[in-house]
Order: sequence, then structure tokens, then C-alpha cells
Amino acid sequence: MKILPGKNPVDIIFSGLTAVASVSVLVFVAGIFIVLYSESSLSMEKFGVLEFLTSTDWNPVKESFGAATSIFGTVLTTILSLVFAIPVAIGIAIFVTEIAPGFLKGPVGIAIELLAAIPSIIYGMWGLFTLAPIMADYIEPALQNSIGQIPLVGLLFEGTPMGIDILTASIILSIMIIPFTASIARDAFNLTPAVVKESAYALGNTKWEVVKNVVIPYSKTGVFGGVVLSLGRALGETMAVAFVLGNNHQITSSLLDAASTITVTLANEFTEADSDMYLSSLFYLALILFVFSFITLAIAKIFLLKAEKRYSG
Repeated sequence: MKILPGKNPVDIIFSGLTAVASVSVLVFVAGIFIVLYSESSLSMEKFGVLEFLTSTDWNPVKESFGAATSIFGTVLTTILSLVFAIPVAIGIAIFVTEIAPGFLKGPVGIAIELLAAIPSIIYGMWGLFTLAPIMADYIEPALQNSIGQIPLVGLLFEGTPMGIDILTASIILSIMIIPFTASIARDAFNLTPAVVKESAYALGNTKWEVVKNVVIPYSKTGVFGGVVLSLGRALGETMAVAFVLGNNHQITSSLLDAASTITVTLANEFTEADSDMYLSSLFYLALILFVFSFITLAIAKIFLLKAEKRYSG
């Protein structure tokens, strides 16, 4: 191998290894897509794209499959989890960066980040044996007797409270994604220049006004990127949701009904697939989830790059 003048052989080897490592990621992603596409081709040929995405029929006996119910459950639980998690996560980030005394910032930050280290199956077991009974006996009946009495809104709380439903699964998901959103929001808030905040205080702004008018607007792009990363995490969660959501392929208006997500369907039914069409349809679901997650993370990366460019500027 010809060594270029001024180039250290060690540097060339190091650059080559890092380049191979970087390219291997693209190869793995492309390989996963190719495998999923190949394995789902049988289902694609029979149901197409539009029919599979819009059909609510999931009948392995008749080999009739559609992804609408699983997509509905995935989107609904993900959106609800974000609704529950985002205010709490941003509140935590504001407390840690702007309000908490110095001796509390470290312990609170570490405690929040430790939530991300808990295995999802532990969340699922806790949800099944602890949260679900509480939801069924206390929270869901209270919601039915209060908010459930409001016209139209009451449709969201119809049915018998069982604790194994969309609402419980969404709460579990929200607890799981809080650490991701809170950590990124905290880092984004910390990047707000101190001189800008000090100028706001000097003009007579209160702490609330500084947070509302200075910190959040300055770091909103980074916070949004963290939210979208949490969205990707929620889309792909399996075990925690499988414990408390059930596996009911239906589109329902009530949050107290069991449902199904793409990940739960794959986890519960993959080993039961006894025909090529059944197995191919499950791979088709996996391909849809892969595309959703890829797009979500790509959007998050774009926002994070914009935030980084803004902060560095």
C-alpha cells in the first residue's frame, strides 16, 4: 500500500476502521429493510399497501389480515403517552435547571435518568400487578363518574374498568419516556446563555417569565427533538405494553377497552403463525413499524442538528 506523504500509517488504519464501522451501520439498516421487505412480499402481493393499511380484519383462520387496528393502537397509545409525559418531563427539566438548589440538582437528575435503565419487562410487571388494579378499582371509576358524564367526552370512558386497557398502557409508556424527554430538555435549557437570562432578570422579569419568554423559546428546537426521540421509543415498546394492553384487534372509541399495537401483535402471535401468509403479514407489520420509526428518528435528528447549529452560533 502506497503511503501518502505526510500521512501516518496508524492514522490511515484508524480512519479506515472508523469508516468501516460507520458504513456498517448503513449496511445493517439496509439489510434489515431488505429482509423485512422480502419476507412480507407474499402479504404485499395479496393485500397491497392501501388495503393492508386500511383493513380492520385480522383473522388468521381465514388468512385475512389488515394493519389498521394495530396501527390505531400504536398511534393512540403513543400520542396519549406523549400527552402525559411531555408536561411532566419539561417540568422536571425546568426544576433541575432553574429552580432546584445545587444540592438537589445532582440527585434528582440521576434519579430521573435511572428510570431509563429499568428493563421494560419490569415496567410491565409493575403495571400488571400494581397499576392495573389501582386503575380498575379507583382511577377509572372516578373518571367515569366525573369526566365520563360530560357529553361526547364520556365516550372515551365507556365500558367496564378492567385496568388492562389503552389508558393504563399509555400511562406506563409515559413513565418510560419521561427520562428521555427530561434529559434532552435539561441539556437544551442548560445551553441557554447565562447573559441572556441575567439580562431578563435585570429588566425585572420573574423566574416564570424568564423560563417562559427566554429559556423555552431559545431551546424549543432541542426540546422538540427530544420529544420526537421519545416518540420513537414509545412506538417500539413491546413488553411493558403487552402486559397491560391486551391483544384485541379492534378500533374503539373508549380508552378503557383493550386494544393491540404492532409490537404487541408481533410479540404475541409470531410463534403462533402456522401459515406462510400469516407469517408474511406479521413481517409486513414489522416493516411498517420499521418505516415509522425510521422516519420519526430522522425527523428528530434534523431538529437536533438545527438546535446544535443554533446553539453553536
